[in-house]
This record gives sequence, structure tokens and C-alpha cells, in this order.
Amino acid sequence: MVIKKKTWPKNFEQVLQGKKKFDMRLADFDIKEGDVLVLEEWDPETQKYTGRKIEKKVDFVLKFNLDSFGQKKEMEEKGFYVIQF
Repeated sequence: MVIKKKTWPKNFEQVLQGKKKFDMRLADFDIKEGDVLVLEEWDPETQKYTGRKIEKKVDFVLKFNLDSFGQKKEMEEKGFYVIQF
């Protein structure tokens, strides 16, 4: 399946340069390993797509709820990191 999602210019550039190798999204759509994620650059100032796109094959998906780790209150207060290594 091909899934298209908006991405802001800074994130788009980081993916394009190979620095950002993950994406964190609200789980309001279906996605699985093997799907193709198309990131379409969106300019929030002009409220328009720039026309630049990147296609990435999905290698891994981790879905969780805030309380999956028993720390919902702390996550809501402090946020959380996505750490790439």
C-alpha cells in the first residue's frame, strides 16, 4: 500500500539528507511493514505543497498507547523521545 503524508520543510530536509530515518505519527491510519510512505513537503507559511516528495519503504512499525508502559501521566506532562540509533 502507498500512504501519503504531509511533512514540514525541516523534517523533509532531514529525511532527504539521511539524518532522519524514522517518522512519528498519530495512529489514525493503517500502515504495515512493506508499505511505501510518501512524504510530501508542505509549507506551513503558504499553506501549500511545494511539489517535493520522498518515497520510503516501511521497514518497521511500532504502535503503542500512552499507557502501554504504565506512565501515561508522566508522558502527558513531560512528553517523550523517539531515539534513533
